[in-house]
Formats: sequence, C-alpha cells, structure tokens
Amino acid sequence: MDDPVTPFDLGRMFFGDHPPLFYAEIAFRTVVIYAYTLALIRWIGGRSVAQLSMVDLLLVIALGSAVGDATFYADVPLLQAMLVITLIVGLNKLLDTLIERSDRAKRIIDGRTIEVARNGRILCDGLRRRDLSPLEIKSMLRVAGVANLGQVESAYLEAGGGLSVFRRAAPVQGLPLVPPMDVTPLPPLDGGGDAACCSNCGAVQDPAQVRADTVCDQCGRCQWTPARLAPPDAPGQH
Repeated sequence: MDDPVTPFDLGRMFFGDHPPLFYAEIAFRTVVIYAYTLALIRWIGGRSVAQLSMVDLLLVIALGSAVGDATFYADVPLLQAMLVITLIVGLNKLLDTLIERSDRAKRIIDGRTIEVARNGRILCDGLRRRDLSPLEIKSMLRVAGVANLGQVESAYLEAGGGLSVFRRAAPVQGLPLVPPMDVTPLPPLDGGGDAACCSNCGAVQDPAQVRADTVCDQCGRCQWTPARLAPPDAPGQH
C-alpha cells in the first residue's frame, strides 16, 4: 500500500523523490528532444500560427504530449519518445503531400472555403456548415476593418480559418457593426429612413414592408433596425 501523501509537503512539492542529479538528466532530455523535434519540424517546413491547418493543429497537440512526457518522466526512454515523434511528424508529412496532390483529399482533411457574406448580407446557410454564428462573423469582419455590412461585396471563410473580405467600390446602406451590439444596442426600427435591415444577418428591406414582428426571410429572425451608411472615416474605407 502506498504511503499517504502529506499535504503541503514543500520538499515533495518542489523537489519530488528523485536524487539531485536527476535535474541534470531532465536538462539533457530537454535538449535532446527539443533539438530532434526542431530538426523534424524544419524538415516538414514550418508555417505561421495564422496558417495552421487542421493537420498542423493536430501535429502541435500530438507533439506537445510526446515531447513533454519525454523531458521529465524517468520511465520514458528517449528512443521510444523519438520514435513516437518521428511517426507523428512522418504522418503529418504524408498528409501534407496527399493534400498537395489531391483536391479531394484537401477538402476531406482541411475542409472547404465557404462564402459567409454577399452583397452586404451574412449567409446563414454557409455559417451552419462551420457551426458559426452571425455574431462570430461580425467580430471577424470588425477585425478586418469593416464597420458596416454595406461595405462588403463578399467574404469567405478559408479552410485554414482566416476571413477574406472584398469590399464594394461604393458602400451602400447596411447593418452597422461598430460599435458592437453588446457595447451599444442597435436602435429599434421606427418606420423612418430609406431602408430597414435585419439585426442578425443584415438583409435590407423596404421599411414600409417591415414591422417589429416581421420575420426575416433570410435568417428567420425578427430583429430590425434602420440601415445606415458607414461613416466616411470608418476603418477600411481608405
């Protein structure tokens, strides 16, 4: 039967039960595993964090466990850990090669690019394919410098997770994105103005045909606000 653990035993908490020389072994293990992993990563070719694909993300997760265990667990032999790391990196290289040579494999592994906005309106059908909400796309559009959906001609969510935005040459009235709704709520529809827009997807309608309980035929919500033009000094307008 194992000895009972003494709570707040500082010696156990900070030093453990290993001899002092084990710290030198940990340092040696760390250097060996780090250098070996770095060499393999250089072999497969590194990418920036913003360009990580699904395969690359899986590589990071799997390597994190294999590399971490080998650095300070005394019962994990270095050669076993290096074999695991080699297999993980090799599988990643194999999948990358398959993705480069086959469009079908790329769609299956990395996913497809989907259109998420067109002509100043968020496409909710496209968002459902990625399990995203209009709020998340609005946030990504703000990060891209878009202050109003009327500025957007089209927007695409890339397979790697980035958002590509193409702006209109001449912005039109649309749903304001700045300030965010959770900072300043959008004003309710008052029956005036040139156009009304859905507060959820940005679909623009004739205000004479919209009431407070009118259901948007694009997203099924009944939240309406007056459409607005982006201010002249809005980010992304220059």
